Amino acid sequence: MVSFITQHNMYNTVLIIHSLLRWLVLLALFTGIFCAWRGYSQSRAFTNVDNAIRHWTATIAHIQLIFGIVLFSRSPVALYFWSNFSTSFGNMDLVFFGFIHTALMLLAIVLLTIGSAAARRKARDSEKFRTMLIFFSIALLVILIAIPWPFSPLATRPWFRPL
Repeated sequence: MVSFITQHNMYNTVLIIHSLLRWLVLLALFTGIFCAWRGYSQSRAFTNVDNAIRHWTATIAHIQLIFGIVLFSRSPVALYFWSNFSTSFGNMDLVFFGFIHTALMLLAIVLLTIGSAAARRKARDSEKFRTMLIFFSIALLVILIAIPWPFSPLATRPWFRPL
């Protein structure tokens, strides 16, 4: 019984942190996109601050990914979906959290990681900004689709989880 309570408390804690971190990921992405847009459109030099924004945007997203993987491995919804795969497709909540959310978020992390690494390796500053702008913008779009917003037709969750 104590083990169940401990696991349940751990799951809820990780779920709350994951829910709160989404706002930090979105803030970092919007900051990175704005930085890249401004740098590209104004032909600015790619500074250490720009590089730090690039780096920390990817890092924050990767931290969120770690929390997401822990949640996915413990989620009763995801576990039920994969255990009852053939019958789960009638329930959109199960499909969303068992597959759609996970697949789209992994895609977004891959895009963000590729964009961050490619931007770092570009020779010209304008190419660094352009690469960041393209990859971070596409990753943001995928993330915005994959978040279970309160208004989403796929699955709804509150803006903030209660602490």
